[in-house]
Amino acid sequence: MSNFLFFGDSITFGENDWVFGGWVDSLKRSFYHKFNIENTKKATIFNLGIGGETTNGLIKRIEVELNSRKSEIENYVFLAYGMNDLVIKKNKIEIDKITFKNNLNTAIQIIKKTTKDIYLISITPISSKIDNKIIETTGKLRSNKIILEYNELLEEIANEQNINFIDIHSGFTKNKEEYLSKDFLHPNEKGYEFIANNIQQLILEIL
Repeated sequence: MSNFLFFGDSITFGENDWVFGGWVDSLKRSFYHKFNIENTKKATIFNLGIGGETTNGLIKRIEVELNSRKSEIENYVFLAYGMNDLVIKKNKIEIDKITFKNNLNTAIQIIKKTTKDIYLISITPISSKIDNKIIETTGKLRSNKIILEYNELLEEIANEQNINFIDIHSGFTKNKEEYLSKDFLHPNEKGYEFIANNIQQLILEIL
């Protein structure tokens, strides 16, 4: 049995998808079906996304979460972070690039005690309607320019740590206005389906 652990924020959790529950839950249903109907190798999917979480939160819980769910056979760990780290509020960024990189490197070293099969997932874009604009209700600002910068850093970390980088951003950007929900930040069911399809293909190759 292979365990697939998905750590991340509200986009990993599946916020704003009232149809399928987000991309990780879509994967869970798909692979349960494949195991029960198509007799494929069993893949157990864990959705470990927490709304609002940054990499500060990740390093506080990663070891306990991992040890509680690891398989004795095969483990694959996916990290999808950055959307909350790069938030700017009152002219201050939540988690600067140096801390972001250090946090992920810390998490990766912990994960490597269990498995070398680690994947960093790129941050999805936001709508042009909120790009570089302060949201009145939260006072938060995000920009696609900063998202690109953090994605470049994620790829750099992956290369340095000799782990895998998954570029969801490029394909998502082509249809971002169609793939985003009414808050212009979280994907809608189409956006989550796009992410799920990309990750599912990767898991199928692994299995």
